[in-house]
Amino acid sequence: MRRPVDAARVRMFMAALGAETRSELRIYLVGGATAVLTGWRDSTVDIDMKIVPDDDRLLRAIPRLKEKLEINVELASPDGFIPELPGWQARSSFIAREGSISFHHYDLYSQALAKLERAHATDLQDVGAMKQRGLVNGPLLLELFGEIEPHLYRFPAIDPKTFRRAVEAFVSKSDDQA
Repeated sequence: MRRPVDAARVRMFMAALGAETRSELRIYLVGGATAVLTGWRDSTVDIDMKIVPDDDRLLRAIPRLKEKLEINVELASPDGFIPELPGWQARSSFIAREGSISFHHYDLYSQALAKLERAHATDLQDVGAMKQRGLVNGPLLLELFGEIEPHLYRFPAIDPKTFRRAVEAFVSKSDDQA
């Protein structure tokens, strides 16, 4: 079992990735990596990310870096679990630049909706932390859900009615606390 990944280890991984390629890339960090860099969690078990565009040299380096740095890495992002939200790239906040790689947090609204759909305890705590820190707001979250709702049929594991109820309950709960 690998040790937990804190913000310093995420940044070490980012620097190592930046040293591996000369291609202009964007890497979008997701989930626990966002949580530890933003400060609502002290650690995570892995680093989830999306690379745009794909880069063979970087992809080949990741297994070596995982072992060297003792970090679990997954190529995973919200668009693998729910429909891509319109404008997600514009809402993906910049973190840092390492070499030719620009690192961003994957759109927090996309992350929040994916977490509400999954509904694991840690996911729900993360979405609560996003709301508490003012990183997402309920009305926009519900509006963005409405934009992807007609496309949920492309994700047969998702029950659209249950997903809508989860989003509405979160927004309602958030509004009650405002």
